[in-house]
Amino acid sequence: MDFSHKPVLLEEAIEGLAIKENGIYVDGTAGGGGHSSEILKRLRGGTLISIDRDPDAIQTLTKRFAKNENSIIVKGNYGDMRELLAQRKLYRVDGVLLDIGVSSHQLDTAERGFSFHEDAPLDMRMSQKGTTAAELVNTLPYEELRRILFEYGEEKYAGSIAKGIIAAREQKPLETTFELAEIVKANVPQKVRRDGHPARKTFQAIRIAVNDELGELSRGLENAFELLDSGGRLAVITFHSLEDRIVKQQMAQWCRGCTCPKDFPVCVCGNTPKAKLVNKKPVCANETELTENPRARSAKLRICEKI
Repeated sequence: MDFSHKPVLLEEAIEGLAIKENGIYVDGTAGGGGHSSEILKRLRGGTLISIDRDPDAIQTLTKRFAKNENSIIVKGNYGDMRELLAQRKLYRVDGVLLDIGVSSHQLDTAERGFSFHEDAPLDMRMSQKGTTAAELVNTLPYEELRRILFEYGEEKYAGSIAKGIIAAREQKPLETTFELAEIVKANVPQKVRRDGHPARKTFQAIRIAVNDELGELSRGLENAFELLDSGGRLAVITFHSLEDRIVKQQMAQWCRGCTCPKDFPVCVCGNTPKAKLVNKKPVCANETELTENPRARSAKLRICEKI
């Protein structure tokens, strides 16, 4: 299967990694290999570990980089990258790239159930195993559904949508993307239906819950930073405010030095910065990229360097 995906902020991310020819790098969310391919072009004796949990991606990566001796393909979650690399006797790296969120392939492959634009089984599993979106919406109690929609989708009408889901599943289990999308439409005000597709936030929220995306991101950041050698860089591309907030706060914590109250005459905490920001503000897509790839409009790239 062809895992097509147009990499976002490609040049900026690769430049931000400051790749060394003989370095060791990790692409934690390799997908179709767009970012991985550019990293490999810059290696001369170095190593790139391309990780993905999607079997479709692994199949594509294996085929694409079969003849590249600098490439190692690993099926797994990037949140477990320390363990995955330790299994291969790798304990330090010079850079890690994380391109967070759903891929174009996953969105555009109707039967994967990520999109509200196509009628398909309500699935949304990146790894193609575990609890499906259908199982989630048909079993979670009202309060948990409302919380997921509100926190992960930042959905203003989370309560009414959750009630609609509960009422609908009492009649019959929800099985398809269109069924869920129609419930959302029926439980938001008319004005919301005119402002883009009303199901977008609900689908985002449920997808995040199905794949534990925010938990995976937190684990992935911790794993990546632990793996980095001194001077190594971590580059992270996010696509919505929840992801970006986690990355921003974590990088700020690594870069923070003394945490003593301001009125202390001398430092007693002994804390020193563990990293420094490469860019003080996030890098966003330019107009040319936005024209070629509208999905880049919400992308933000943050980069830090381990001290």
